[in-house]
Amino acid sequence: MINSIKIAIVLTILATGGVGYAYINKLQNDLETARANVAKMEVAVQTAEASIATLQEDAAKLAALNNQLQTDLQKAEAYGDDLRQKLSRHNLTALALSKPGLLEGKMNGATAKIWRELEQDTGGTGDRPLPSWLRSSKSGTGDSNGNGNTEDNSADSSSTEADQSN
Repeated sequence: MINSIKIAIVLTILATGGVGYAYINKLQNDLETARANVAKMEVAVQTAEASIATLQEDAAKLAALNNQLQTDLQKAEAYGDDLRQKLSRHNLTALALSKPGLLEGKMNGATAKIWRELEQDTGGTGDRPLPSWLRSSKSGTGDSNGNGNTEDNSADSSSTEADQSN
């Protein structure tokens, strides 16, 4: 009977040791899984922080670009207002009927200038030569280069005002 008690105690100790060993192995496996998950989380956090930094940089760039666009829009609106004021002061129909050569040269030159600027704004060089019909002037109002007054880049139409009064 004492032997059977000793055997029972030894079996209980062995069973407890086996269960303890299995529990320790499970804890070690869980710890390895947790370490792997922590490493994945650290990578995810670094990626998220990099994304946040990129988003903040992009937001700052967009804010600067937005401010530039606002400034450009205000300039364009002021220019449009200026043009509207100038056009309201002149009767272009009467001028076109009375002095078509003068107005044609100015309009063709301004149109060519706008097309060149549009080409530059959209990535082109904008250095195309003027078309032949624009280079020579039929009206005799051209400059010494035979340019037909095509390069009148001024927005001021004081010469038109003077011509209307004649």
